[in-house]
Amino acid sequence: MMIKRKITIGVTGLNNIDSPGPGIPVIRALRESDLFDVRIIGLSYDTLEPGLYMHDLVDKSYQIPIPSSGTEILLERLVFIHKIEKLDVIIPNFDAELHSFIKLSNILNQAYNIATFLPSQEQFESRHKSVLFEFGETNEVKVPFAKMIFSTAEIYNIEEELTYPLVVKGKYYDASIAATPEQAVSYFHKISAKWGLPIILQEFITGNEVNVTAIGDGKGNCIGAIPMRKLYITDKGKAWAGIALEDEELVQIARTVISNSKWRGGCELEFIKTKEGDYYLLEMNPRFPAWVYLAVGCGQNHPEALVRMALGETVIPYTKYDVGKMFVRYSYDQIVPLSEFEKIATTGEL
Repeated sequence: MMIKRKITIGVTGLNNIDSPGPGIPVIRALRESDLFDVRIIGLSYDTLEPGLYMHDLVDKSYQIPIPSSGTEILLERLVFIHKIEKLDVIIPNFDAELHSFIKLSNILNQAYNIATFLPSQEQFESRHKSVLFEFGETNEVKVPFAKMIFSTAEIYNIEEELTYPLVVKGKYYDASIAATPEQAVSYFHKISAKWGLPIILQEFITGNEVNVTAIGDGKGNCIGAIPMRKLYITDKGKAWAGIALEDEELVQIARTVISNSKWRGGCELEFIKTKEGDYYLLEMNPRFPAWVYLAVGCGQNHPEALVRMALGETVIPYTKYDVGKMFVRYSYDQIVPLSEFEKIATTGEL
């Protein structure tokens, strides 16, 4: 019997709500690792993130400062946590926090021996929604035409480049389909109030949405890729059920993107497959998706592979996966002592 290596991993994204973060599925994947005996340190931004209270998955939790607080305050907090917990690896799981963690990755590794496995700042910036069209041209994948705007006035001058309906997107999250300039203005205000500027206007492509969770080693190798089609979608557009697809063409497109961009770390590729059979990349999210646990169910443990690469190990790419596997999300009420909520709210630890 193989003796598992003991390791302590900090994980963010514990908001397992109707628009869930990837943290809990990442933790579940690590708990099922054949190689690691993991101690999980939850890193939270809010006292009501459900993962804080999932003590069968999370061994101890700490609050950390929100991304807008800046890297110095974040580093100070992480060092404090590290002195107590002796972190080996940190896996951040939110788009908005990745800039700070990428910036701190060398310091964390060299000064404190805390490993991460993240894209470079250049890679992170290259797949932003605002420049995704250029990303597609560079990496040999079809992408709908898009334009970045900063004011509603630009909407009325867009018709030479885009026709209606078109998609109005936030720089991090949210997307709505506008049939008229007036609707586009309304969505501009709604989304920018939540996520700030710029707003992206994107060509509307009709077809079926298919997604891929994938992981790259930063050298051009795609370590794993699982394609999925959503079976049930919430009113926020999140997959509440999905099925793994047997689609070699889609997997090969994902491998091409990972190879050409030399992507480092986990990611989610969101595509539209048109009725003609063409695949258009709509988004490349720079971290694991909330449905990454489906990859584990299909025989590819992407979070485990990420930890191995963060620790400097060479990982042989997965070459196959089980098809016909589904995921179905569910929600249930956790009963939490008020004392636990009070503790995380007052001390920042649980």
